[in-house]
Amino acid sequence: MAPTAEEWIASFAEALGQPPPSAAEVQAVLELASVAAHASERRAAPVACWLAALAGRPPREARELAEALSGASPPPGPEPPDR
Repeated sequence: MAPTAEEWIASFAEALGQPPPSAAEVQAVLELASVAAHASERRAAPVACWLAALAGRPPREARELAEALSGASPPPGPEPPDR
C-alpha cells in the first residue's frame, strides 16, 4: 500500500534532514501552488513553490506576490464570529 501524502512528505523531509512541515505550512504551500496553477498552467505550481523556497520566501509571502502578478484574489479568510 502506498503511503499517504503526509507520510511521504514526512519521509522526504527526514531524508532532507528537515522537520516535516506543519499543517499550516502545507496549506500555505498548497495555496501558492493553486495561485500559480490557475494563473498559468498546472506545471507552474511546483516550479513556483521551488522558486519561492530558493528565494527564501515564506509561502504566504510568495503567494501574495503570485496573486499580485496574476491579479488573483486572496483565498477567503476564516469566517467572522457571529455576534
